Amino acid sequence: MPEKKTVERAQRDRRQGKAASTQAGEFVHEEIEHVREGKHGAKSTRQAIAIGLSKARRAGVKVPASKTASPETKRKAAQDSEAGKQPAKKTSATRSKAVKKTLKKASTSTASKSALSSQTKQAASKRSTADRSAAATKAARTKGAAGRSAAARKAAHTRQAHAQH
Repeated sequence: MPEKKTVERAQRDRRQGKAASTQAGEFVHEEIEHVREGKHGAKSTRQAIAIGLSKARRAGVKVPASKTASPETKRKAAQDSEAGKQPAKKTSATRSKAVKKTLKKASTSTASKSALSSQTKQAASKRSTADRSAAATKAARTKGAAGRSAAARKAAHTRQAHAQH
């Protein structure tokens, strides 16, 4: 079950007209935090992201599976989306225990800054420049004046930090 504050943040994003991926991002952030805190681990960074997306779909966020996803992933996404439309069923104790036990054994370093950074770069490299640019333009539209100003300051600070190296 996702935390109450995570669901509230995702709902706020939906009210603000932000993309489904932004709403789902709240659940992915939560999952990354859980791995970092040591609540459980993940076999890979992609697994932590997948768990977050699954939680988002089950909470009612309309996140479609990617076009390039495997048939299994698409089936799981459809199953999660369908589960999000019905009231939550209680997971069996046996399954819950098995999942917890398995995830506890997995590494927590998969949510480190370097692991997330390399995953992000790898994912971005598969997208075209035009596609990335379009996504940035769309994000800027829903950011608002204060958000754009803050982002510009952050970008300037980052440029300055990189220029010194």
